[in-house]
Amino acid sequence: METAERRVIRLRNGTAHQVDDRVATEEPLEIRLAGVPIAVLMRTPGADPDLIRGFLLTEGILLDPGEVGTLTRLDEHRWNVEPTADIDPERFRRTMFASSSCGVCGKASIDAVRIAARTLPAGPTVDVGRIDRVMERLSLGQPAFSLTGGLHAAGVFTDDDVLAVCEDVGRHNAVDKAIGAAAARRWPVSPAILAVSGRLSFEITQKAAVAGVSVVAGISAPSSLAVDLARDLGMTLIGFARRGSMVVYADADRVTF
Repeated sequence: METAERRVIRLRNGTAHQVDDRVATEEPLEIRLAGVPIAVLMRTPGADPDLIRGFLLTEGILLDPGEVGTLTRLDEHRWNVEPTADIDPERFRRTMFASSSCGVCGKASIDAVRIAARTLPAGPTVDVGRIDRVMERLSLGQPAFSLTGGLHAAGVFTDDDVLAVCEDVGRHNAVDKAIGAAAARRWPVSPAILAVSGRLSFEITQKAAVAGVSVVAGISAPSSLAVDLARDLGMTLIGFARRGSMVVYADADRVTF
């Protein structure tokens, strides 16, 4: 249920009409770990298991997809995870819900924001043509955006495969869905490229690093903290990736010009 229908008034060429329009669906998702509520995400319903798996992995709560264990849907808005790992859920309880526009909201302290990243691989090597192809395939995987104009997208790509392309009203959720879906196929997901349809935030960069993804590309700009983190970790960060052009903000060694 990625979109919903609402009655709106549309003004075109000075004339107003009542029409039915499609908007992006946004609903809460409560994640429980061994019965303990640890987070509430405002997300677009659909691919909830991928979102939960990706969230647990990219937040460093679980270290391997095999530790996710059993996912049980309790009701429309609540899921419980029974992990195979022996962990204390109280350590990861967020102090507030995370909205669709917020990735690090609810962290108990700023010290908890940085999560230990994996050692990133040397590859893959990319050029403008490859980044163009990745961004084009990302665009083709956005049917809900085509209807509403209100969703973000993220995709994980390898040399010869599309591991996942996912949409969500929240950019961080889209990344978690894509990484969660990719992790169900292989872990770590590297060597791979993470492509996103919007700006490159600190947390998107961090999530990629935790998943072992060494190249991140987006159609918009990165934040200063995202650039600093990418440089610290040796990650290639590419912004403004649009039709033959791009800006490399960090680690150009993986890029051929």
